[in-house]
Amino acid sequence: MFFDTTQLILRILFAAFMGGIVGLEREAHDQPAGFRTHALLSTGAALTMILSIMLPVHYKRYVLSGDPARLAAQVVSGIGFLGAGAILRYGTNVKGLTTAASLWAIAIVGLAAGAGRYYLALSTTGILLIILEVMDWFEKLFVKHRVTRTIKIEGKLSAEDEERILELFKDTGVKVKKTSLRKDMEEGSVTISYLTKVKQTIKPCDIIEHLEKAVKNIKKVEIE
Repeated sequence: MFFDTTQLILRILFAAFMGGIVGLEREAHDQPAGFRTHALLSTGAALTMILSIMLPVHYKRYVLSGDPARLAAQVVSGIGFLGAGAILRYGTNVKGLTTAASLWAIAIVGLAAGAGRYYLALSTTGILLIILEVMDWFEKLFVKHRVTRTIKIEGKLSAEDEERILELFKDTGVKVKKTSLRKDMEEGSVTISYLTKVKQTIKPCDIIEHLEKAVKNIKKVEIE
């Protein structure tokens, strides 16, 4: 029976377990939403799905028609606010998009568990773990990740110095996306801001060291 209390509690526990598994993986990667967040979300989604199916049945004598998917649909659309909270901004870099996506996906796993679709919930959880773990390894192995960095260089720089800086960036694998220039008319110093994409393997201190050696007129270098 769908409305057997033991069966319903089992569905909620199953959803919590599935959410906890994915949450542990996220917590192992030091993400803001970990074990408890995923478990709570999946548990709440499971209960929502159960209520979504039960309410139209219990109140059918008072309501001519009921949509079992109405409450569940609010979980799918409403989970966005929690996902947004998992997304963090570090300067020009954004972190947490994967965790936000996992929160949204585990909510739907909870809905499936609440509907009694154990195998569907279990297999989807397995696929999520494969995406998060195996694909993460695959990405690191074959995809060259780049991070966004803003490099600010200050000094009495000439046109030749600017060309030398761009050549240095090219040689070290720094891709310049945008350049802005500010000049102090009194001191004659120039501040150039480069919005760049840099390989994760390149350390900021290495960039600064190369710039100091290649361009003598540099007074100050800031990397964000």
